[in-house]
Amino acid sequence: MRGSVLAAMAALVFLASCGTRLNPFNWFGGSTSEPVAATTQDEVEPVDPRPLVDQVVAMQVDRVPGGALVTAIGLPTVQGFHGAELLPTETGIDDRPVAEDGVLTFRFVAVPPPGRRPSGTPASREISAGVFLTDQALAAVRSITVVGARNQRSARR
Repeated sequence: MRGSVLAAMAALVFLASCGTRLNPFNWFGGSTSEPVAATTQDEVEPVDPRPLVDQVVAMQVDRVPGGALVTAIGLPTVQGFHGAELLPTETGIDDRPVAEDGVLTFRFVAVPPPGRRPSGTPASREISAGVFLTDQALAAVRSITVVGARNQRSARR
């Protein structure tokens, strides 16, 4: 009896240490930062009047019951930005995010403060936003990208 329990526990430990493809705790990997290609205003159709945050400093995808929670931390140029949101660049008929070629892309936007504001320390300027995605919305998704003005961060399966 004791031997079979030890063998079962050893098998569970072995399976839990499998590579990233089989390990459910490594659902989406850590995010990586990439520079954003410069575009002109004519090339981009305005989805929302709020500007992109200057930089996306962190992004992660956490598995939750029924789907995933995508959270990002942005770093605007000055203090006082508010109303941060992750907006999908492509939406379907029902305004749900749609993956294009397996990539789900979000714009990190926020409302700028009125008037001139001090820049302050980076920690005092950080803002965060998140969005819940259902399992159905993630079915064809291989990568999730959050875009800021100067960089973007991506997490891949």
